[in-house]
Amino acid sequence: MSRRVFGITGWKNSGKTTMVERVVAELTARGRRVSTIKHAHHAFDIDRPGADSFRHREAGAVEVAIVSGNRWALMHELRDEAEPSLHDVLARLSPCDIVIVEGYKRESHPMLEMRRLGARSVEPLAPRTEAIVAVAADHPTDAGGLPAFDIDDIAAIADFIERHCGLS
Repeated sequence: MSRRVFGITGWKNSGKTTMVERVVAELTARGRRVSTIKHAHHAFDIDRPGADSFRHREAGAVEVAIVSGNRWALMHELRDEAEPSLHDVLARLSPCDIVIVEGYKRESHPMLEMRRLGARSVEPLAPRTEAIVAVAADHPTDAGGLPAFDIDDIAAIADFIERHCGLS
């Protein structure tokens, strides 16, 4: 991947979305242009029944763009197509300084592993996933020699991400 990409991964309820939100806010405050990609493991819909765009999709449109003076969105119905790869999704993004990816724990981009006692599992991913380059936890944990951060030390985590991705 030619883009600067950094991931936040972990088990369900490990705090991935909160960490992405906090890291994006920190990097943006530092003047970085940040994009995100979130992988959902279930059927999701950002549209609602009855909306014009929903009706367009229901009628069979493969792609529906919604455009206003404040934002635009492009929805693509997969129908019988396979889920696009992370690489394919990255290729569709506009230029930015860094893309923060939530999920995609089986991909090869560098990742921060989230560990929380309230997560679905407390089994570490790092020993099995070579792409994990650091760990953030809400409890004392063996990071296996990787850099380890307190889950709330967002400035230090953002510093690490910038250094690791060559942004600093």
